[in-house]
Amino acid sequence: MRIAVVGTGAMGSVYAGLLASAGHELWAVDRWQEHVDAIRERGLRIEGASGDRVVRVHATADAAEVPQAELVVIATKAMDVEAACESARVLVGPETLVLPIQNGLGSADIAAAILGQERVVVGVAGGFGASIIEPGHVHHHGLELVRLGERKGPATTRIETLAQIWRAAGFTVQIYDDVDQLIWEKLVCNASFSGPCGVLGRTIGEVIADPHAWGVARQCAQEAADVARASSVSLDFEDVGSYVREFGMKIAGARPSVLLDLMAGRRCEIEFINGAVARAGRQVGVATPFNETITALVKSIEARALTP
Repeated sequence: MRIAVVGTGAMGSVYAGLLASAGHELWAVDRWQEHVDAIRERGLRIEGASGDRVVRVHATADAAEVPQAELVVIATKAMDVEAACESARVLVGPETLVLPIQNGLGSADIAAAILGQERVVVGVAGGFGASIIEPGHVHHHGLELVRLGERKGPATTRIETLAQIWRAAGFTVQIYDDVDQLIWEKLVCNASFSGPCGVLGRTIGEVIADPHAWGVARQCAQEAADVARASSVSLDFEDVGSYVREFGMKIAGARPSVLLDLMAGRRCEIEFINGAVARAGRQVGVATPFNETITALVKSIEARALTP
């Protein structure tokens, strides 16, 4: 299968490397020219829970150089999905399946509006703890779970087929009939660690180990779960603290992408994670003071980091 991964940062590179290792024709599309050049010259190195390998993939900064693909994975940060989908128009043919995989809420709807309602399915990945070591080289702490589903309605044959492709590449995959459950169960974990780790500059394990930090992280998760249930979303757990702690301890040494972006002086996804919980809470009348405060603090840090 010809697969194009648009956005080969840490997570996108893990997807690209493992799918290419499974024998697919893989095209990595990314605006970071130094990363593209390194992949072209030395191959893409993926190190961590899946082993240590160097994989040869096609790499380009220009999607127009890529032939139409059977599967297009949109793996950018949430705030870059619209631009990524616009650039990916040239990759999409009549039979192309589009799989956006982002943190937070809304990316699949953005992709569907640009690339076609009938082409877009939903993906959520968790428990990877991925980061870029240097151009062409990524590391991931875990290889926990990829969740897949249709945007509306139960899983179909094409979701089953897609799941088999990812499983054959070494991913653990779970199929969902309820896409809202798929998204919110991951968002509960993201809300717990993304903002608090970003504010404190700590790894997930360090936040869990600190009773004061963990108290804030747990409350962020609890608010997210409360909003989900008030929105009539079913969640497959009762004890929120145990759920997010178990998730976090599997990748205790990881720094969430929000923290990595703040450290690098880049824009981060906080508005799509803790900020999204706060917005959704206002719509259903659920107070979210912890998520609102964490979002404001991260945005303050971000603004300072982006100031020349």
